[in-house]
Amino acid sequence: MVCNMITVIKPGATQQQIDGLLNWFHARGLKTNVSEGEFQTVIGLIGDVGRVDVDLVKGLEIVDSVKRISDPFKRANRKFHPADTIVEISENVKIGGGNFQIIAGPCSVESEEQILTIAKSVKASGAGLLRGGAFKPRTSPYAFQGLHADGIELLEKAKAQTGLPIVTEIMNTLHLEMFKNVDIIQVGARNMQNFEMLKELGKSGKPILLKRGLANTLEELLMSAEYIMAEGNENVILCERGIRTFETYTRNTLDLSSVPVLKKLTHLPIIIDPSHAIGIAEHVKPMSLAAAACGADGLIIEVHNDPKNALCDGAQSLTPEEFGDLAKRVQAVREVVQS
Repeated sequence: MVCNMITVIKPGATQQQIDGLLNWFHARGLKTNVSEGEFQTVIGLIGDVGRVDVDLVKGLEIVDSVKRISDPFKRANRKFHPADTIVEISENVKIGGGNFQIIAGPCSVESEEQILTIAKSVKASGAGLLRGGAFKPRTSPYAFQGLHADGIELLEKAKAQTGLPIVTEIMNTLHLEMFKNVDIIQVGARNMQNFEMLKELGKSGKPILLKRGLANTLEELLMSAEYIMAEGNENVILCERGIRTFETYTRNTLDLSSVPVLKKLTHLPIIIDPSHAIGIAEHVKPMSLAAAACGADGLIIEVHNDPKNALCDGAQSLTPEEFGDLAKRVQAVREVVQS
């Protein structure tokens, strides 16, 4: 029987004692995940814990408690990892654990002039990262599919000129080599349960922005994160981008309740994508403010210098001026919430 549990270590235990216990678990065929918090150390056990004498472990001098975990997600579980995960993108750009970031840029990279203009404007307004689609999943095979490798090269050029880390979506693991200079690889809603892709991204070690599927539960989102983390990649950022409901006045329904729920369930950071959720530019700002108020770790916002003529999703894109106003208001909301 594959079951899982956590062992909470008492304060003051020496590293030698902890290592001895870890070796004892490993000798019984269990995988371990060690989380060292400010006040306690937690050892997560994954595997057949039927091989472990729980009463024996509870009786050890350094063990405070032993608890079984019934949730199907383990590495993503806050019980295994009580402290918030902070995903470090660069020396000055971090997400999670109180580090809030706004990722901004166009739905798709269209030209050098376009991406450079937008990159400079969103940086001036306070964005910490630049987004832009090089590969675009579209419902219609006749719609603009992106510039592919050329799009990534233009993002890299924008990064060189502005210093902004870049975020772009992968559609096929055969393209992974093209993403070697991409700072965060985005997994879109349609690929949230592309498990073979998730495994390969787990081996890459790159920070992964994992979007919730259009009709997926939060548990399914966390299980997809588990696929990445099971391969050794802890740098996972969750993204709520709206789910499909019966409502027709918005593109999707933005589930902001996911933020407090996920904060309780997992240590992974969560950001909000109001652009794709609402699909209407004028409603992006109020939902961004609501996301900041309810405790999200960041936002991903679509910004275009000429939305009316955008090749993709112009209706939900803010102008640089609108984004600048949004960024200021989001900062004001965060200051109130944190006070």
